[in-house]
Amino acid sequence: MARDFPFFYDLLRNVELALAKVDLSIARLYAGLVPESALRDRVFGMIVEEYRRTLRTVLKELGQTRLLENNPTLAQSLRLRNPYVDPLSLIQVKLLRRRRAGEESEDLDYVLAATINGISAGLRNTG
Repeated sequence: MARDFPFFYDLLRNVELALAKVDLSIARLYAGLVPESALRDRVFGMIVEEYRRTLRTVLKELGQTRLLENNPTLAQSLRLRNPYVDPLSLIQVKLLRRRRAGEESEDLDYVLAATINGISAGLRNTG
C-alpha cells in the first residue's frame, strides 16, 4: 500500500518521525508525576507497549531495520538536538513537581512556560 498510495506513504513517514522523537526514559520521568503507582504503571505500560507495536509495524511497512534509516541527515539532526531538549525536560519535571507540591509564583510560572516553549521549539512541534 505504501508503494502505490503516496498519502499512506507520507502518513507512515510522519509516524516514523514521531517515533524517532520518542524518548521513553524522559517519558518515564513525566509518568513519575502521577502519584498513584498502579495507575501510573498501567497507563505507562500501555504507552510503551503501543510504542513498540507501532515501531515494529512502521519499520516492517517501510522495509527498514531502524527509524530514519533512509534519512540519515534527519536522524543526525535529532541526535544533535537531544542534548539541548533533554535538560529542558528534566527541569520541567522538577518544576512540575514543585507546582504540584503547592508552590506558586510568577517566577515559577515564567520558567515553566519557558521550558514548554523550549521543548516545543526543540521538537519542532508541541511534543
